[in-house]
Amino acid sequence: MHRLFFVQCRKYYYTRAIAANSQISHLARLGQIQNARRVFDEMSVKTVTSWNSIVAGYFQNQQPYEGQRLFDQMPERNIVSWNGLISGYVKNGMVKEARKVFDKMPQRNVISWTAMVRGYVEKGLVEEAETLFWQMPEKNVVSWTVMLGGLIQEGRIDEARRLYDMMPVKDIVARTNMICGYCQEARLEEARDLFDDMPQKNVVSWTAMVSGYAQNGKLDIARKLFEVMPDKNEISWTAIVISNVQYGRFEEAWKLFEVMPVKTTPACNAIILGIGQNGEVAKVRMVFDHLKEKDDATWSAMIKVYERKGYELEALDLFQRMQVEGFRPNFPSLISMLSICASLASLDYGREIHAKLIRTDCDDDVYVSSVLITMYIKCGDFVKAKIIFDRFSPKDVVMWNSIITGYAQHGLGDEALEVFREMCSLGITPDEVTFVGVLSACSYTGKVKEGQGIFESMNSKYQMEPATAHYACMVDMLGRAGRLNEAMDLINKMTVEADAIVWGSLMGACRMHMNLDLAEVAAKKLLQLEPQNSGPYVLLSNIYASKGKWADVALLRKSMQSREVVKSPGCSWLEVDKKVHMFTGGQSTPHPEHESIIKMLEKLRPMLREAGYCPDGSFALHDVDEEEKMHSLNYHSEKLAVAYGLLKLPEGMPIRVMKNLRVCGDCHSAIKLISKVTGREIILRDANRFHHFKDGVCSCRDYW
Repeated sequence: MHRLFFVQCRKYYYTRAIAANSQISHLARLGQIQNARRVFDEMSVKTVTSWNSIVAGYFQNQQPYEGQRLFDQMPERNIVSWNGLISGYVKNGMVKEARKVFDKMPQRNVISWTAMVRGYVEKGLVEEAETLFWQMPEKNVVSWTVMLGGLIQEGRIDEARRLYDMMPVKDIVARTNMICGYCQEARLEEARDLFDDMPQKNVVSWTAMVSGYAQNGKLDIARKLFEVMPDKNEISWTAIVISNVQYGRFEEAWKLFEVMPVKTTPACNAIILGIGQNGEVAKVRMVFDHLKEKDDATWSAMIKVYERKGYELEALDLFQRMQVEGFRPNFPSLISMLSICASLASLDYGREIHAKLIRTDCDDDVYVSSVLITMYIKCGDFVKAKIIFDRFSPKDVVMWNSIITGYAQHGLGDEALEVFREMCSLGITPDEVTFVGVLSACSYTGKVKEGQGIFESMNSKYQMEPATAHYACMVDMLGRAGRLNEAMDLINKMTVEADAIVWGSLMGACRMHMNLDLAEVAAKKLLQLEPQNSGPYVLLSNIYASKGKWADVALLRKSMQSREVVKSPGCSWLEVDKKVHMFTGGQSTPHPEHESIIKMLEKLRPMLREAGYCPDGSFALHDVDEEEKMHSLNYHSEKLAVAYGLLKLPEGMPIRVMKNLRVCGDCHSAIKLISKVTGREIILRDANRFHHFKDGVCSCRDYW
C-alpha cells in the first residue's frame, strides 16, 4: 500500500515537472523570460531538464550572464546541459566563451564538437573551425555540412568540393549548399551537374538552382526551370520576381507578380522600387496600398519612387503617414526626404530630418553631410550649409563640390573661386562636377576672364577633356556677357557634339540680348534634339513677340499644336507650418485663399508704384491689349507665392519661394521693390539660381 502510494506520487510529480518544463520553454520562446523564471522558482521538484530549460531560456532572451549564473548553481549536470551552454553562447555570438566551456567539458559528443565548429563558422573564423573539424573523433552528416558551409561562405569553392567528395553521406542539405556555392561563383554548369545528379530534390534545391541562373543573368533558363518545378513556395516566387526586377525586365516581373499566389513583402518591395522608378507610379502605389505586412523597406521604396519621379508632395504625405503608423524612418527614407526637402525648398521639414539624423549619429557621415549641405543650400539657408561644411574634416571632393555649387547658385562668384583655390591648395583634385560648379559661378557673376582661364586649365593643368556640361557653362558665360558670336564660335570648335544644354544656353542668351538670327539657329538645333521640349518654342516666341512679329508667333503656336508640344505651366511653392503650398498662374485651379492673396497684391500695388515700379508688358508677350497684359503679369505664380508669404509668415522670417521656371524680369523687378516697401527678406529659387531680395536689392545684381 505504501509502495503503491509512493509510485503514484512519483508519477504525479514527474508529470507535473514535464508540464512545467514545457511551459518554461514556451514562455522563453515568447520572450517572457520573467514568467518562465517564476514557473521554475515555483517548482517543488526541479529535474536536470528543468534547469536546462531555464538556462536555455536566458540565452534565448539574450541574457547569457544570467544563464551562466544559473548553470553554475545546477546541482547536477548532464552532457545536454554542457551542450546547451555552448549553443547558448554561440547563438549570442560569444564564441570565445563557448570555447572556454568546450575546453572544460567533462565529456564531449558529436553535438558538442559540431556546435563549436558552427560557432566558428558563424563568426567567420573558418580556419579555426577547420582545425577543430579535423580533430573531431567522430563526424556526422551535420558536422560535414556545417564545415562545407564555412568553406563556401569564404568563397573557397574548390576546397569545399573536395570536402564534399569526402563526405560519407551526402544529404539533400549538403547537395543544395554545394549548388548554392557554385552559383555564387557563377559556375553554373557545375551547379547544374550536381542538381541533375541529385537522387531526390526538394523545393529548396529547385529554388537554389533557379535563383542561381537568375542572379547570374540567365533569366530565360531560370524561367524555364521555374516553370517545370513540381512545387513552388513563396521563396521560389519571390526569387524569380526579384531577379527579373534587378535585371530590368519589368514587364516579365509584373506578369509573374500578378499570378504569384502569395505576394510576399520582399517581392512587393522589389516591384515597388523597380517598376515605380520605371515610371508606373500609380500601379506600384496600388501594390503598396494592398500590402498588409509593410516593413521599413516598403515605406522607403515608395518614398524613393515618389522622390525619383517628381511626386514630392505625395512623398511628404507618405512620410507623415509612415510615422503615424508607428514606423521609424530608416536611413534610406531619411536621405530620400532630404532630397525632397531640397526640391521643394522645404526648410522646416529639412531641419526635422537633420534632427533625426543627429539622434541616430548619422550626421557625421561624409555622404550625409554632403546631402545636408545641398539641402540647406537649395532651401536658401546658406549659413547653415556653411556651418556643416566648416565643421566637417576631412572633406571629400563631393563636399567641396556641394559648397562650390552652392556659392555659384547664390551668386557668390568670389567666394566660389576662393573655395576652389583652397581645395586645390589642399591637394584635392577637382573632378568634372567641380568645374561645372566653378564655371557656373563665373557665369552667374560675369567673371568671363576667370572662367576662360579655368576652362583652359582643365586640359592643360588637370588633363581633363571638357564635356558638354562645361561647354554649356562657357556658352552661357559668354552669352550673358553679350559675346554671342564668341559663344557661337566656341560651339563650332567643340571637341564633342553639342547637346540640348549647350544650344539651350545659347538660346537663353539670345532671348536676353534679343538676337533673333542666332536664336533661330539655336531653336532649329534644339527642335531636332528635343522635338517635344516646349522651351525653344517659348523662347523664340518671346523674341518674336518682343519685336512685334505676331504672325511668326502664331506659326510657332500652330507648330506646337501639330506636334502636341505642351508648355510647362509656371508653378511656385512656399512652405508654411510644414505644409507646402503650390501656386500657378493663368487659369489653373486657384489656391484656397486666393481672394486674400489678391487683396494683398492690391494693397501692395500703390506702394510699389510709389517706389518706382512700372509693369513691363514685354514679359506678358501675348498678342493682347495692354490691360490684359498687366492682368497676366499680376497673376504670375511667384508674385502669388510672395503675397501668401507676407500674409502667413511672421515678421523677421525670410519668405522662401521656389519656382520651376526662370523668374521673369517683371517679377524680378516687382519682388525687389516688395522687399523694400515691406522690409522683408525674400529668397527666390528659380530653375537656374537663387535670388536674395533685401532692401530693394537682389544678390544677383540684376545679372541673371
